[in-house]
Amino acid sequence: MANSPPQIINLCEIPAVDCPCGKARRAFIDQSTFPGTIHLTDIHQDAQAHFHEEHTEIYVILSCKSDAKIELDGINYPVSPMTAILIPPKVRHRAIGEMQVLIICNPKFDPADEKF
Repeated sequence: MANSPPQIINLCEIPAVDCPCGKARRAFIDQSTFPGTIHLTDIHQDAQAHFHEEHTEIYVILSCKSDAKIELDGINYPVSPMTAILIPPKVRHRAIGEMQVLIICNPKFDPADEKF
């Protein structure tokens, strides 16, 4: 069995799609050797609280304003650039404030797993 070749992707070149948080660029959706997906997400001020039945997500805050927060099951936590947050399945969450985050999603992102 041959190894699959490495992939190099510029996340900024992936077309952005609407999501409950703002705009997401999702990478490695079709990569069979990686169990998850990576999302570069521009979070808007009006991000919707949601949860996932199956997905675990890791948010890595790349940039944000000093008043940015993450809401986890109704509790707000301050965040700053290079903060990492592990969000297990069934934890209702949303980002508060405009920010750019890298999201690691495992298993692969499935929009049917976004619950409101």
